[in-house]
Amino acid sequence: MGFPMQRMTVAAAALAVGLVATSSALALDDVRLRLNWMYYGSHSGFALGKDKGYFRDAGINLDIRSGNGSGSANRLVANGDSTFAYGSCASMVNLAAQGAPLISVAVIDAMGTDAAIIRPDAGVKKLGDLKGKMLLTTANAGVNTFFPLVLKNAGLTKEDVKITNVPEGALVSSYLQGAGGAVGMLGGLDDKPAEIKANGGPSPVTFAYSDFGVNQVGYCIVANTKTVKENPDLVKRFVAATIKSYKAAEADPKAAIASMADIVGGTMAEDQAKEQALAVLNVTLSVLYSGANKEKRLGYNVPSDWDDMLNLMKSYNDLKTDKPATAFYTNDFLP
Repeated sequence: MGFPMQRMTVAAAALAVGLVATSSALALDDVRLRLNWMYYGSHSGFALGKDKGYFRDAGINLDIRSGNGSGSANRLVANGDSTFAYGSCASMVNLAAQGAPLISVAVIDAMGTDAAIIRPDAGVKKLGDLKGKMLLTTANAGVNTFFPLVLKNAGLTKEDVKITNVPEGALVSSYLQGAGGAVGMLGGLDDKPAEIKANGGPSPVTFAYSDFGVNQVGYCIVANTKTVKENPDLVKRFVAATIKSYKAAEADPKAAIASMADIVGGTMAEDQAKEQALAVLNVTLSVLYSGANKEKRLGYNVPSDWDDMLNLMKSYNDLKTDKPATAFYTNDFLP
């Protein structure tokens, strides 16, 4: 009788070991991704990846959180609140140059979409017409970084245009109302024109920063340098899942928007909101690769683009750093 009992004991032990192994295999790393703002179309690649299980397949339990500007999102990575951020690369460089432990591990928007966005009834035909006028923006927004250079290249000074900060949630409504006499705002071509249209406004007059000598890297996946050093495997898995997600969004933009609508719910699931989000996503998909990214490698931090941006920031934004551009990004984690 002892032998069958022994067999049962061995079997039970094997089952227990198997259960432990299975439990270990199913364990996921909790990752908090901090967005630059509330969900909009550019973020839908993350939603698609979460919906399709790409992050889970990579061993990641992804928690996507809204943000309040790129500066804020990047700071939350620096202080350990969030594992990664999707935010302005220029904003990240400003913080990292001041000692924040931040680095770009991939690029999503390889080119900037920053612009001065002007009400069509303001009579502004060229950027020089902004002299003496007021624009709205949001504190900590990455779009603020290069506007002084845009003004300089348009023959204006920083003092020629008054800038007023308003909360992000009130930016478009304040623009539409011409709050305080404002004739326009600073914002991204990827989201703000579509939001203006969705709120009943006419198509704005836009002045893209890229038309005024601003060659900047757009939005990065930002990590804490401690995470990169101590948990490189997590960084590699997150970057791979992100790249897979945005490639899937490239292939089927409407599916990405549907995934975001499912996750966010509410008005985001309404047809008008999905149409707006799709318009935004299409702009983002158009800037996934810079002209210098000859191989169209998604996520690639193009060295020449970073060199250009760093030189601009040193020359026109009073960036103080002796570090080379390579100190602010790495391609080590790209698939």
